[in-house]
Formats: sequence, C-alpha cells, structure tokens
Amino acid sequence: MALEEKVSELAAEVPPFDGDVAEEARRRYLGLAKPPFSLGRLEEIGARLAGMAGECPPPFPESPAVVVCAGDHGVLERGVSPWPRAVTAAMVSNFCRGGAAVNAIATTVGARMSVLDVGVASELESHPLLRAAKVRRGTGDLSRGPAMSREEAARAVMAGAGVAEELVESGGVSLLVTGDMGIGNTTAAACLISAFTGSPPDKTTGRGTGIDDKTLKLKVNVVEEALELHAPDTEDPLGVLAVIGGLEHAAIVGVILTGAVYGVPVVLDGVVSNSAALVARALASHSADYVIAGHRSAEPGSRIVLEYLELEPLLDLGMRLGEGTGGLLAVPLVQAAARTLAEMTTLQEVGLG
Repeated sequence: MALEEKVSELAAEVPPFDGDVAEEARRRYLGLAKPPFSLGRLEEIGARLAGMAGECPPPFPESPAVVVCAGDHGVLERGVSPWPRAVTAAMVSNFCRGGAAVNAIATTVGARMSVLDVGVASELESHPLLRAAKVRRGTGDLSRGPAMSREEAARAVMAGAGVAEELVESGGVSLLVTGDMGIGNTTAAACLISAFTGSPPDKTTGRGTGIDDKTLKLKVNVVEEALELHAPDTEDPLGVLAVIGGLEHAAIVGVILTGAVYGVPVVLDGVVSNSAALVARALASHSADYVIAGHRSAEPGSRIVLEYLELEPLLDLGMRLGEGTGGLLAVPLVQAAARTLAEMTTLQEVGLG
C-alpha cells in the first residue's frame, strides 16, 4: 500500500496549468514585430509553455533529455508479433552502444539519453546510460490474467518518476521526452487506449512492428479478450494499468507526472507514450496540460488518444518506431516557441507600436 500511496501523493502534487499566464503569452505574441498570428501554431506552443512554467516568457528549455523505458510482455506468447522477446534486450544494448535511431536523433537535437530497465526479461550488462530498476522479468499474459500486481505497477511508476526527478533536480534538464522499448508493447497500449477512451479494439490496435493481416486480426482478438476478462474500471487507473498495461507504460506515467510537478514540458513520442498519458491524466487530470504531442504516429490508437486529449501533434512523418524518436524530432520546435516569445523585439521597440 505504501507504493500506491506514493503514486497518489505524486499525482496530488501536479499543479493546475496557469491559464492567465498562457493568455499573457498570447497577448505578448500579438505585440511582437510580426503580423498577428503569423508564427502559426508555434505561438500556441509558446503560450502553453508559459502556462506550464507559470511565467511569461517561459524559461528556455535548453537542456532536453529522453527517457527510454524498457520492458517485456507476456502477451507476446499469443503471437501478436513475429519478433522474439530477445529483441528487447538486444535493442537496449544497442541504445547503450549508441547504434539506434534514438541515439542518432538525440545527438542531432542535443538531448541527453537515459535508458530505464523496469521489466526486461533478460539480464543486462551495466552501462552509464542504463538505469536498473527491474520490477519483474516482463509482465504476465494480459489476455489470460493480470499483467502485473498493483504494487508492481506502482513500483514501475515510481521508477520512472525517480529518473525524471534526478534529471530535473541534479541534471538541470528542462525538457523531457518519453521513449519506449518492448516487443509486444503496442498490444498493451491498445488495451489501455480502448479502456480509457471507449474506442473498440479494431480501431485502437495497429500493426506495431509491421504485422500481416492475419496477425493483426489475432492481435485485435487478444485485446478484446483482455478487456472482456478484466472489465477495467477507469475510476481505478492504477488498477487498469496493472491488469492490462506494461511496465514501461507505467514508468512513462511516472515521467509525465514528475515533469508536471516540476512544470517541465514533457514531449510525448508515439502510441505507447500516448497510452501512458491517458493513465497519467486519470491519476492527475492537470498532467495533460504539461504534455506536448511530438508527432502523429502511424499507429491508429495514437490518433485516438491525441483527439481524446485534444492535443495537436507537431509533426506528422508517418513514423511508428518508438524509442522516443518522433518526440525528439519535435524538440527544436518547442525550443523555438520559447525563444521567439522571449527574444523577439516588440512592435513598439521597432517604432511600429
């Protein structure tokens, strides 16, 4: 119960978004040396950043970091992906070696990287980039029983929260990006999305790692079976996370909640991060005001979540890799929104006011 209480306490610390400061930022944009609204959606991003920080202009998010949360999934035994479980551990090792797409993109945008093992089935070699917080060696098969216990879900949430807190408090990180790695994790994501939005599994379930039509049909059936088995009650979000979620989903919930507590923007990646944002919102409704949709994933469930949370993605590149790649690509846009709001001259200063 102590861990559940810690999750509740963390959620209770999320402050309300400052709508007055966001409105002040919108007025400031109108006074800058440019035609009204000519920076388009960049202006609304800047206003949201001001509301998150509670000050206008907001602090410049010069120090971004991506947290890649990793875990394995028992539901893989149902054949929902052709990729074997060993791929999760292999990719985590690749992250640590610097050979993955997330490494290349993080370097490109100047983001530091942390990899959090909350549930990889294999043992992993220690590495400076790897944070070891293994709750268990993969989840149970969510279509035949609970994915994990409530305590395990809470422990994974707090593991993600701990990494985020350390990055912000000790590392000076001012912008968080969520990433994931876990073969089978889009099945858990589809379950969470259907549970929290009410959308049917055939709408929330996508091809994940590129499955064929036969496997997609099986995957939809597995999601349907899981929802029928557990009848998840969204009034108990931690319970929902425990029975049909993943350990990496839970850790991302912790990253989101902690970012919100500190007023640090959290840029979401794809469908796994999006599904975690639904859980975070159910735990702390204000947390949705502190997330930014980095991109529109090709996974159908991602689009459902973004509409449900009323988030407009910054990019639409047809990506579905995960790892934090799409979220990282949006970092320069978020930074540009803050810098324009803070550093552009006003119409009055150029003699036009």
